[in-house]
Amino acid sequence: MKEVICNLHNHTIYSDGTGTFASVAQAAIRQGVNVVIVTDHNILVKGVESYFESAGKRTLVLTGEEVHDQDRRPQKNHTLVIGARKEMARFASNPQELFDQVNANGGSAFLAHPNEYDLPMFHEPDISWVSWDVDGFTGMELWNGFSEFKTYARTIPRLLFYAFFPEFIAHGPHPATLKKWDELLSMGKKVFAVGGSDAHALDFHKGFFRKTVFPYDFHFSAINNHLLVDNDLVGDVEADAKQVYYALKHGHSFVGYDLPCSTKGFSFTLETDDQVGQLGDTVQLKRGGTLRVHTPAKADIEIVHNGKVFKSAKDSSALVVTVTERGYYRVQCTIDFLGKKRGWIYSNPIFCTASSA
Repeated sequence: MKEVICNLHNHTIYSDGTGTFASVAQAAIRQGVNVVIVTDHNILVKGVESYFESAGKRTLVLTGEEVHDQDRRPQKNHTLVIGARKEMARFASNPQELFDQVNANGGSAFLAHPNEYDLPMFHEPDISWVSWDVDGFTGMELWNGFSEFKTYARTIPRLLFYAFFPEFIAHGPHPATLKKWDELLSMGKKVFAVGGSDAHALDFHKGFFRKTVFPYDFHFSAINNHLLVDNDLVGDVEADAKQVYYALKHGHSFVGYDLPCSTKGFSFTLETDDQVGQLGDTVQLKRGGTLRVHTPAKADIEIVHNGKVFKSAKDSSALVVTVTERGYYRVQCTIDFLGKKRGWIYSNPIFCTASSA
């Protein structure tokens, strides 16, 4: 398998971002991101998907959209639509119909920022997900960079501090989102996780003072998705996009916070007598299996089984355990960075369909 770094949930001048597709691509190239998925609000920008190149490096820029019902008060239920290749905003008022249409058109639907706070100082509302009586969505945005800023910037001094020192923002996914993900997985639903930047590169200016708050470069150095694909990206937009969309749709990925230390090279597998299961796979346990975790640097590793921590290792780069129980297994890791433990890696699950005594 090949590893591809993908940053998704980005906004440009086509909605409420400040960057062009070219400037977004250049930032991604500088930060070593292979694929960027732009998701402007309620618009699928067409005719712009392309490889952008600079200094011998390249980044593939693809487009999806962030769909939400603009007439709803209060605003809730934002959905990241990826790979549908068709405008979906007209279905925004009915989330179930939206998911059905996305699936019918071969796309993926991820619930955007399922849990977040408002930010009244900037008139930013709480746009959490509230319609949980739905089915058929691909997954959820486990960790959202801008939502996390809203979580911790509750006073003017804190807001200014994080605006100037954004590297201190990230702590990890919202606890309620992690809890909901485990709840859905424990119900037998195959719900996959992605990490989102929610990048806007906001321009702030007052008098002679001007600053870009959370530029694209920062977002692309932080919360990314690491995809496992069959083949290297070769420069063919259509063929490479197909691999990216497949990996996201089937959970062949993990969320990595790459700012403290690159998460590239992380692996999580389940080996049995006749199969090696990767992220997102379903494995049949006949006489048990072996879970193997490897991290590219030392961290605190936890294997979660059916919502509870099953095994853990402190300050380690590997964890190997034997398993016999059915259900799902996923990995979460924390790392020391800027004076505290921070979330680092959150894998998609491996599912087990049978157990052995």
